[in-house]
Amino acid sequence: MRLTQLRSFYAVAREGSFTRAAEHLHVSQPTITTQVRFLEEAYQVELFHRRGRRVQLTEIGEQLMQLAQQIFSLEGDAVALLGDAGTLRTGHLRVAAVGPYHVTKMLVDFSLRYPDVKVTVSTGNSQDVLDRLLDYSADVGVLAQLVRDDRFLSVPFSQHPVVMFVPSTHRFAKRRNIRLAELQGERLILREQGSTTRKALELALAKAKVEVDVVMEISSREVIREAVAQGLGIAAVSGVEFVPGPNLHMVGFSDTEIFTYAHVLCLAERREMRMVSAFYDTLVPAIEARKRKS
Repeated sequence: MRLTQLRSFYAVAREGSFTRAAEHLHVSQPTITTQVRFLEEAYQVELFHRRGRRVQLTEIGEQLMQLAQQIFSLEGDAVALLGDAGTLRTGHLRVAAVGPYHVTKMLVDFSLRYPDVKVTVSTGNSQDVLDRLLDYSADVGVLAQLVRDDRFLSVPFSQHPVVMFVPSTHRFAKRRNIRLAELQGERLILREQGSTTRKALELALAKAKVEVDVVMEISSREVIREAVAQGLGIAAVSGVEFVPGPNLHMVGFSDTEIFTYAHVLCLAERREMRMVSAFYDTLVPAIEARKRKS
């Protein structure tokens, strides 16, 4: 197998077509087609199902795609390691996060120290973040939960109080704080199963034996905000994620502390890679400052 053949296969798999793969690699389409055909014929396998101009990976193609992702990610690491050794004058940091709020402060600190490094951020749920780390499409991840998995190294970065937000017509709207027991019987709009904010609130409610009326489960923060503003119920949110609005009011808890946490993680095997190590290094001052406050 030649690396050019594998690179052509990888481009077609990522782009979903031979035409776009050729454009991405800046070669002709016949060149891409020939490279992939040679690969298939050499090993007597079918890597793609051809459907007009679109292609779909076969089962063996899916498996090869996973290996190719690792190979070309490591190739990028090797290039980064050899180029600009000693200082990060160039490069590309890829961050996967569960939301923009947890990661913003980290990126500000990193960009101030390494202004010429390109940074891209992708957002998704916790499993999306872990998947991007595992398939080498992200260098570091930011989650609102601790991952107990030996494949990852995780560092706690910050903690944020969970608060409620209510419509302006709600009985809590003119108060700054409430007791947890006052949620008894309230109509609650919850995030989807697996949400760390939901887990934290449900744990506190169960411990206090407070029963609520769950009227909706919604996976989108924006849709929940609109539902609350329309008076369909009240909702919980990490305090750092609350976005004020004319019909929304934030309420804290006076008798309990409920927190979500931001954890930064990477693949254990990649912890010493230059870009990953540099990102972790920029977290140290903020982590030390939080420890002194606590």
